[in-house]
Amino acid sequence: MPHISVRRLASQEILEEFLGALQSDGVVRNVFVVGGDPSTPEGPYSDSLQVIRTGLLQQFGCEHVSISGYPEGHPDISSTLLWEAIESKSAALDVAGLPGTIITQFGFDVDAVITWIEAVRGRGIELPIRIGVPGPAGIKRLISYASRFGVASSAGIAKKYGFSLTNLVGTAGPDRFIRELDRRLESSHGEIKLHFYTFGGLRATQEWITSFERERT
Repeated sequence: MPHISVRRLASQEILEEFLGALQSDGVVRNVFVVGGDPSTPEGPYSDSLQVIRTGLLQQFGCEHVSISGYPEGHPDISSTLLWEAIESKSAALDVAGLPGTIITQFGFDVDAVITWIEAVRGRGIELPIRIGVPGPAGIKRLISYASRFGVASSAGIAKKYGFSLTNLVGTAGPDRFIRELDRRLESSHGEIKLHFYTFGGLRATQEWITSFERERT
C-alpha cells in the first residue's frame, strides 16, 4: 500500500507528480495518507486532512483511503487533537464518497486498544479498523521501536509479551496480544482486522502468520 507522507510534499505539483506515478504503475487505488515525521511541513500540507480535501486523490483514480489511528496516544500530539483529526478525516472521506479504513500505530496493550475502539464507535465512526501489530522481531528491536514512537514502556512490553527484561536475546511474537484481542472483540466493535508491521522482516512475518493460523485450526 503506497504511503503519502504529506508533510514531506514540497508543493501541490509534487503531490500530483507522485499520484501520477502511482497511477502509471497501477497502484493508486488504495493509499495510506499520513502526516509524516517532519515537525515542520516542507510544503503546503500540514496534515493528511488537507490532502484528502484537495480532491486530487479521486482525480488520479484513488478508490480507497486509509488514515491513521493511535490507540496508545502519540508522544507529540494531544488526545484532543488526535480525536479531532480522526473525526474530521472520517467526515471528509464520507463527503468525498471515498471508502476508508483506519490503520493504527502498532501497540502492545489490549486494554488500550479495546477502549480506543469503543471510543471510535462511540463517536459514530464506522470505518473498518486494522489494529497495528508488530510482527515477530528481536526483543531489542521491539523495545527500540516502541521507545522511538512512544507507544509503550519496556516493562509494559515485557509484561504483555511475556519475556524478561533480564534476557533480551531472542524473538518475541504477538501471539498473546492477538489471542487476548480476539477473545475480547464483540460484534459492536464493528469490522476489526490486523495490520502487521514487519520489523523482523517480511518473510519472517509471513511464516509466523502461517504457523499461527495453522495452530488455530
